[in-house]
Amino acid sequence: MRYRIGIDVGGTFTDLVLAAGARLWLDKHPTTPTDQSEGVLAGLARLARHEGLSTEALLARTALVVHGTTTADNTMIEMSGATVGLLTSEGHRDEIEIRRGYKEDIWNPALPPPPPICPRRRRYGIPERLDFEGRVVVPLDEQAVRRALRRMKLQGVDSLAVVFLFSFVDPVHERRVREIAAEELPGVMLSLSHEVMPSAPEFERTSTTLVNAYVGPRIERYLATLEQRLRAAGFAGELLVMQSNGGVMPGGYVAQKAVAVMGSGPAGGVNGAAAVASAAGIRDFISVDMGGTSYDVCLVRGGTPQVKAGWNWHHRYLIGLPMVDVQSVGAGGGSIARVVSGTLKVGPESAGAVPGPVCYGRGGTEPTVTDANLVLGYLSPERFWDGQMRLDVERAHAALRDRVAAPLGISVLGAAAGIFRLVNANMANAVRKVSAGRGVDPRPLVLVAFGGNGPLHAGMQAAELGIRRVFVPKLAPAFSALGLLLSDHVVDEMRSYVSPVGRVDLARVNALLGELEVAARRALGRPARLERLAALCYPGQTFDLPVPLQTRNGTITSRGLAETIERFHRTHEELHTYACREEEPILRALRVKAVATDEKPALPRAKRGPATKARVGSRKAFFGGRLVPTPVYDGTKLGPGTTIDGPALVDEPFTTVVVYPGQQACVDRFGNYTVTLGRA
Repeated sequence: MRYRIGIDVGGTFTDLVLAAGARLWLDKHPTTPTDQSEGVLAGLARLARHEGLSTEALLARTALVVHGTTTADNTMIEMSGATVGLLTSEGHRDEIEIRRGYKEDIWNPALPPPPPICPRRRRYGIPERLDFEGRVVVPLDEQAVRRALRRMKLQGVDSLAVVFLFSFVDPVHERRVREIAAEELPGVMLSLSHEVMPSAPEFERTSTTLVNAYVGPRIERYLATLEQRLRAAGFAGELLVMQSNGGVMPGGYVAQKAVAVMGSGPAGGVNGAAAVASAAGIRDFISVDMGGTSYDVCLVRGGTPQVKAGWNWHHRYLIGLPMVDVQSVGAGGGSIARVVSGTLKVGPESAGAVPGPVCYGRGGTEPTVTDANLVLGYLSPERFWDGQMRLDVERAHAALRDRVAAPLGISVLGAAAGIFRLVNANMANAVRKVSAGRGVDPRPLVLVAFGGNGPLHAGMQAAELGIRRVFVPKLAPAFSALGLLLSDHVVDEMRSYVSPVGRVDLARVNALLGELEVAARRALGRPARLERLAALCYPGQTFDLPVPLQTRNGTITSRGLAETIERFHRTHEELHTYACREEEPILRALRVKAVATDEKPALPRAKRGPATKARVGSRKAFFGGRLVPTPVYDGTKLGPGTTIDGPALVDEPFTTVVVYPGQQACVDRFGNYTVTLGRA
């Protein structure tokens, strides 16, 4: 038997899904922040024990490992990246600090700028200039390049970013810098803007290239270490890495464009949600992934998550590459509850994997959402983490009493209920922000909830949002890892082409599309489906919309361009409630997306069994303002067609589905739960 394994490293747990034919098995292991590969190998050892094999035997039989990593995000959060140097066209070295004048909070004039990933003393302007057609206006001053690189060597620079004006039209000067850097800074990692993001505008390209240079060496080292350890343990298959655009590619490809893995874990979860929800006939929904550290929200229409390119801000830096449009807030099971100036606050700080919530008994002292859920009775102390960890109710109770209840002058139960309500409000507001930002009313949509904590909170969030239906996948606790196995190979190639649509040179456009298609197919190395897109905007806009190009036999004609423009107007109106058909849009870039589809694991069917056999007793849980005896069910024994009226608790191996009063849960043929709100 040949195995396929999906591995998603989260802030608290590393999730693993093993596919063996029509069988899927999920497991978890605490994330090891200092070296994530240790947690990955330990998780693989757990999978091997389940299969009755050694780790070496399991990996020898594994054809594919698909990996989603938070290394890039953690590098930005911790500000622990490379020592970066930047070469720009003379007069443009402060572009990264000007930031288009953007501030995350316009009402706070004292908001400090983001921590610099490349201080001004390591940024050098080089005399050189190309015009917008790629003609050399000022030749590259090679001596200035050498002087800058020699100073960088003294500054300890180990990663170099190069961003010259209009290099995306002709990269001749950036390529020459590569040759000089090989002489002056041998071994340094190079991030050339025409390779990282070959398109305008300048700030977006500068920011994206700098982030790539900052996180790149750490990503490269991590992926090399992981692959080395896997190979040493007997793995001879293919290692793929999740990208933020929703597709997977080999680790070597990803290491050269490290910024493309920023936010890749949540993208895998959305892919899994789209696949499983589609099998249940759900096409329009809001996916919510609540893990231990973050809460990730994505709006999905027509079964396809939106991939946004251009205005993607992560960790206060802009990433101009295509990314699945996932919004994250610091609201997870490990979010810390504190009393600040007499006010209760929950998150965004997290206890993470180390030390974790107080109830884990690993040295944590600050109460978290998980501790509150335990005190409220929603979590089972004995069945947590498939019964492999016993939660300490007394420790959680004491931490809540000392850190929250006593400062506020309320009971411990009241403190836990307050934390629960506040974190639900924070998450509901995140859903409102995502839906309102698209002009979408969330009430008719389905809430698809996953992650270890998602099924516990989803019913209450849905009630607050006015949503009447919640869908909880059977494999919800490790859904991002499953999504990795359900993802396609994807390559995004992009080129800048700036022109009013009325003056577009169709021959030039078709030539550029041809170049992009060749590059995409070469990078993919297998038969692929091609999607051609145009980045369009109205005059004066700083963002653009990717719109599918209407082509005939792969060629765009004047009629196809007119149809594309009309589609842009309609899309803009759908997203922003208005269209300016009297204005001539601007074409800013062309993009080709190549998608190769591999065999996907089949979703296993649930075994039949009556709810009476799944009933395993009761425990007191917080409903209606007090603790009440509540029926508890073993989710592994619930068969298709089973219905459960709330209040009820369904314990799955790695999560708990809470059915609140007035709600009813029904199990489908795959073991997924559909929770309907509003029943008497």
